[in-house]
Amino acid sequence: MNAPERVVATEATLALLGQLKGRHGELMFFQSGGCCDGSAPMCYQAGEYLLGDTDVYLGDIGGVPFYMNADQFDYWKHTQLIIDVVNGNGGMFSLENGSGKRFLTRSRLFSDEEYEALPRPQLARQ
Repeated sequence: MNAPERVVATEATLALLGQLKGRHGELMFFQSGGCCDGSAPMCYQAGEYLLGDTDVYLGDIGGVPFYMNADQFDYWKHTQLIIDVVNGNGGMFSLENGSGKRFLTRSRLFSDEEYEALPRPQLARQ
C-alpha cells in the first residue's frame, strides 16, 4: 500500500491558494492550536511565521508547505487533514482575511493499514 498524504486540499482551497500566491508570492501554512484565531489553518507569506524546533512538516498542498506544533500533531496523527474553504472571515493574521472566504480544517481517520504505511513525521527544522 502506498502511504496516504497527511494533508490534502479541496479544489476550492487550491483556487484560493492560487489567488493568494498571485498577490503575495510564496506561501506557507501553520495549523493554529488556538489562542487568538482558534484552531484554524493559517496562511502566511513564506518565512513570515517563524517555525520552532518542535514544529512538524506534514506535506505540501498546492505547492505550499503545511506545519503544526508537535504537541498538537500528537492529537492529529491518526487523521488526514483536509483543508477546505468556506464563506466567512479568515483568521486576523491569515492572508485570506478580508476575502470573504476562510480556510477550514476537516479530517478523517486513517485506516489501520493507512496509518501503518505513513512515514515518520519530519520536524520542520531538519
